[in-house]
Amino acid sequence: MASQSLYRKWRSQTFDELIGQEHVVQTLRNAIIEERVAHAYLFTGPRGVGKTSMARLLAKAVNCTDPDPAARPCGRCFACTSIAEGRAVDVIEMDAASHTSVDDAREIIERVQFRPAEMRAKVYVIDEVHMLSTAAFNALLKTLEEPPDHAIFILATTEAHKIPATILSRCQRFTFTRHSVAATSSHLREIASAEGLELDAGAPEAIARAATGSMRDALGVLEQLASFGQGAITLEQVHSLLGMTAAAEVNALIEALLDVDVGAALRAVNGVADQGADIRQFTRDLVERLRSLMLFRATGDRGMLDVGEDELLTIEGWASRADTAALVEWIKLFSGLDFQLRTTPYGHL
Repeated sequence: MASQSLYRKWRSQTFDELIGQEHVVQTLRNAIIEERVAHAYLFTGPRGVGKTSMARLLAKAVNCTDPDPAARPCGRCFACTSIAEGRAVDVIEMDAASHTSVDDAREIIERVQFRPAEMRAKVYVIDEVHMLSTAAFNALLKTLEEPPDHAIFILATTEAHKIPATILSRCQRFTFTRHSVAATSSHLREIASAEGLELDAGAPEAIARAATGSMRDALGVLEQLASFGQGAITLEQVHSLLGMTAAAEVNALIEALLDVDVGAALRAVNGVADQGADIRQFTRDLVERLRSLMLFRATGDRGMLDVGEDELLTIEGWASRADTAALVEWIKLFSGLDFQLRTTPYGHL
C-alpha cells in the first residue's frame, strides 16, 4: 500500500495549525463565534497556499459539536474526524476541472435541497471553480444567491479573473497570500524533525525559495529528498534535485554586473552551464535577487525583503554600489528571457 504524502499527512486540522493566512483565519473565527457564517465563500490565491485546507477547516467548524464556539473545529468530535478522514457524506468536494458541464451544476442544485444526513450543515467545496462553463455558472447563480439554510458553498480558484462578476458579487471573497521563505523554511524544519529527517544549514531556505510561496510544493520536494539517500539532506542534494545553482553563481554574476566586468560575467554563466544546472531556474534566482536589491536600494527597508540574514548583509553591501536605473534595466532584461529559454537549445548564450 502506498504511503501517505507529506502534504496530506501534515494538512492542518485546526485553525491554530494553519501556517500563514492569519487575516482569513481571524475573520472566519469571528464569524463562527458570532454565528454569522455566510452562505457562499470564494477563496482565491496561488496554488499550495491553503485554500482547500481552509475550506475543510470551515466545513469542520460549522459542523463541530464543541460547546465553545471559539474552540471550533476541535478536531476530536464526530464531524471533525469524519471530515478529516474524507468519509463525511454532508461535505461534498468537487473538482470543477472534471465537472464543467451545466448538468453537473444542475445535479448540485437538485441535491442541495435535501437536508444533511448526519451533520448540522451541508458544505459544497468546488475546487478550481473558474473551469466551470458559462452555462454551469448561470445555473448556479440563483442557488448561490439564496441557498437553503442548511447549505454553504465554498469556491476555490487560482484564477479569480475568470469568474463572472455575477458569481463574485454573491460570495464573500478571501485572498490567500504566498508563504514567505522564513515561514516555509520554519515549517519544513518542524516537519523534518517530526519525521526524523535531518536538514543541513541552508537546505530548508533553498527548498522554500524554489517553492515560490507554495507550501505543498515545498513539502513535495522534501518528500523527494527524503527518498534521495541516507543521512542528512544537504544543500547540494537540494540543488541537484531541483536543477538549482548555488547562490555563489548568482552572486558572482551580480558582482560582475555591478563591476561592469564582462569576463567575470561570462565565467559565472559558463560555470552554471558546466554544472548542467537549469538555466531558467538560474535566471529566476537572478531576477529574484536583483529585485530584492532594487527594493532595498529604493527604500532602505529590511522588512520588505524575504531573505535570510546572510543574504541581507550581502544585499546591503551591493546597495551602495548599485544604480537604480541599471537595476530596473537588468530586471527587465533577465525576466524577459524566461520564454526564450524555454524554447532555445542554447540557453547559456
